[in-house]
Amino acid sequence: MGGFASLGINLPLLVVFVVNFIILFVLLRLFLFKPVLKMLDERAARTREAMELAEATKKEFEQARETVEKQIEKGRQEAQAIIAQAVQVGERLKEESRQEARKQAQAIVDRTRAELEAERDKILGDLRREFVDIAIAAAEKVIKETLDKEKHRKLIEETLRESITFKKS
Repeated sequence: MGGFASLGINLPLLVVFVVNFIILFVLLRLFLFKPVLKMLDERAARTREAMELAEATKKEFEQARETVEKQIEKGRQEAQAIIAQAVQVGERLKEESRQEARKQAQAIVDRTRAELEAERDKILGDLRREFVDIAIAAAEKVIKETLDKEKHRKLIEETLRESITFKKS
């Protein structure tokens, strides 16, 4: 004990300090270090979970973005298909309209041709009757007697028909 006193160390006081330090160390370890370490471990775990959640959210976002892009592309393709189909329908309708217009034009031409032929036939009939009347009148003047008009009319019309048929052939 004397060696410590010569150095200026009070041994009982040193023992009390060492015992107090050990008690304080044990108490700090039990009540401060463990809760602080536990709190730090929990905080690290929460941080790790938050990072994992952020990573999972990022992956979900990427998947959702890809899904949306696929749906947009599918919508574009469907729109293009609808446009192409509409163009085809339009072309078909135009062609049908053209054909219908051609049919109507042909019907008008045919009807007009038939009307013109009927008018021509009527005019030719009128001309024949007038010609027959003139021929009978001329023959009456030449012969100076009245002929049987109906009999001669039939005879002249028959001759005219034969002559027109002969000319057409």
